[in-house]
Amino acid sequence: MASYRGEAMDIEELTQKIDAKQLKEEAKKRGIKTACVKKIDIAKQLPKEVLERLVSQAK
Repeated sequence: MASYRGEAMDIEELTQKIDAKQLKEEAKKRGIKTACVKKIDIAKQLPKEVLERLVSQAK
């Protein structure tokens, strides 16, 4: 099991590779607030599987 710090780094790295528009669309589908929220904060609320899928689509 990864430590919290290692987990946070993974999320930060994944978030840098994802377009903000795609990230917000996924958040809206799940009812997550997207107005006045940083990209990293949205990413932390999404399941890691979703972030990984978005990264694979961004390539």
